Amino acid sequence: MKQTGSNLFLRSWMILSLAVIVAVSLANPSLAAEESEADIQAYVKDMQPGWNLGNTFDAVGADETAWGNPHVTEEFIKHVADQGFKSIRIPVTFDGRQAAGPDYIIDADFLERLDQVIQWSLAEDLYVMINIHHDSWIWLSEGMHHNHDETLARFEETWKQLAEHFKDYSSKLMFESINEPQFNGTEQEQFEYLQELNTAFHQIVRESGGKNDTRPLVLPTLLTGSEPEKLSDLYETITELNDPNIISTVHYYGFWPFSVNIAGYTRFEEDTKNEIISVFDRVHDTFVAKGIPVIIGEYGLLGFDTDMQAIEQGEKLKFFEFMIYYAQEKELTHMLWDNGQHFGRTSYEWSDPALYQLMKASWTTRSATAESDFIYIKNNEEIEDQSLKLDLNGNQFISLLLDEEKLLEGRDYLWDGQQLTFKADLLKYLTEDGHLGTNAILTAKFNQGADWHFHIKTYETPTLDKAEGTVANFSIPTSFNGAELATMEAFYTDREVAGPQDWTPFKEFGYTFSPDYEKDKMIMKEAFFNEATDGEIELTFHFWSGEKIPYTLTKDGNTVRGETKTETLEEEKPAEGGDKNPPRDNEQPKDKEKPSPIEKPDNEDDTSGNKVVPGNEEPRREKVPNDKNDNQPAEIDVAPVNERVDGTSKPNNDRYNRLPNTATNLYNYLFLGLAFVLIGGILALYFRKRKIDK
Repeated sequence: MKQTGSNLFLRSWMILSLAVIVAVSLANPSLAAEESEADIQAYVKDMQPGWNLGNTFDAVGADETAWGNPHVTEEFIKHVADQGFKSIRIPVTFDGRQAAGPDYIIDADFLERLDQVIQWSLAEDLYVMINIHHDSWIWLSEGMHHNHDETLARFEETWKQLAEHFKDYSSKLMFESINEPQFNGTEQEQFEYLQELNTAFHQIVRESGGKNDTRPLVLPTLLTGSEPEKLSDLYETITELNDPNIISTVHYYGFWPFSVNIAGYTRFEEDTKNEIISVFDRVHDTFVAKGIPVIIGEYGLLGFDTDMQAIEQGEKLKFFEFMIYYAQEKELTHMLWDNGQHFGRTSYEWSDPALYQLMKASWTTRSATAESDFIYIKNNEEIEDQSLKLDLNGNQFISLLLDEEKLLEGRDYLWDGQQLTFKADLLKYLTEDGHLGTNAILTAKFNQGADWHFHIKTYETPTLDKAEGTVANFSIPTSFNGAELATMEAFYTDREVAGPQDWTPFKEFGYTFSPDYEKDKMIMKEAFFNEATDGEIELTFHFWSGEKIPYTLTKDGNTVRGETKTETLEEEKPAEGGDKNPPRDNEQPKDKEKPSPIEKPDNEDDTSGNKVVPGNEEPRREKVPNDKNDNQPAEIDVAPVNERVDGTSKPNNDRYNRLPNTATNLYNYLFLGLAFVLIGGILALYFRKRKIDK
């Protein structure tokens, strides 16, 4: 049937109207039910990756330099952005920087200085997160339980001032209610205190005007932990607030025994890997899958705070590679905790360039790793081929280099698709001068991701000499002879475990002992002797070369003597064993009076002699870098991999429906452009048909 011009025009207009309606509904959050949810998800995704300005404005003392870091400069912030970071978290402690109540006025100079660094960060196009930080344990933890009304008033007045001061700032500035919230009282009381603080924080900011009506707000779990009950409690709070511009946050410092090197967990093995999977799956399923984005506000390894050598380099790299990959797989934005130990505040250089290169590569792809990053060759012994397994993580092995020159496959090495074999002739050539320690570094290249470096080392059996000292100052003269320490065991002569954490003979690296390779000594820390009885203590030092060296201590009050035994124990693969069954949340160590690696018992004294109130510990990673006396493990989650938290879908609320400058706007423009293309096409068809009819 032939259509008239008017009929064709009417039909074209209907198609045009429908196209416009579809385009507008996609662009207008009031017509798209999931738009606000997509906005906040895009906002958090755009923050990836993030970095913490730690031990600066959160430092307890006169000013931002109180914990050893220099004043922040604009140039430094520029360099942070140049490293590839998209967001910066600025922890802030207000205790000591506020007047007394009832107004609790924040020091004007301090606020102005904080404001300056925030503006520098925004000028570098960084997303910025500020919070109330160490106040959580300084006055909030005990105050909410014993002085509730005054403590709540101080918290509220603090956020009223911050909300008013920053209300007209870009929405790239977000507020985090409180860092690692912890309280005295029962578990139920603690959950109630946190709900009260988060709810008050939300109300104060939303009612303060300006851009605060839609500014992203970050809410933590109790202690920023990832246990099911903590995630579930925060999910309920967010659901009740009915605000799509809320972000949840947790912290992650890994499987505790590996993170501090205790109980024989010297390698990145299945327990450590599975704990990452378990935690990140649970966090994703509780929040991200229901439209609530997640920021891992801090991540790292706790062992860094006692000794940067606590976790062996290759094992550390494997942890970071997998952790960052899996966080991104589960859509969790991560922010590296850096208290000055990683990126130099004045040098603008990384203390561990290999770690940075691996992290940077992990932001976009996976990197291959290897069974180890070292090969030990014993001096004056016959050298044989050495093989190491590679975990390609989807990549392809390309070549093996020595000083940027390619080695020859077949002559120098073999590659069978799984194992890389270093030929004996190559190892002989690299170690022929007999130098003890690292003789060469071989670099494995892959089609993408970071390189992997193999350190070829020559060693002889380490020796430990006689020593005498006090519990506060005792070290063992040691000839390491090219070998590096993996871990240490401690027993009494009756084979009972000696020293702190007596559920395992393998002591915590850095907290109880620490090698000093430059000064040729093995330092035994006061923390070890503080929990050791008088008498003989049998130590065994495990080296990455595979050797085990026995040593005997005799403690008599404050006096300590030491001497080596004549025999060297049988060599073995280093530190693969140990206590692989540390107590879990539902288990107790042999002596129930002692701490498990997961939880610190109520009212245990800390090493400074001060009584520790449960839930009121200062996080060890955020103390002064030189303060090595705190032994507070972070609370970790070792729930089964398949454990889940059920909950209903996230509610929507059009009152807080859009955030400016997110990736969602790009899609809006795309849909509008599509609508205009459709309009142009329809009009062209209409005029062509009209010409034909004529």
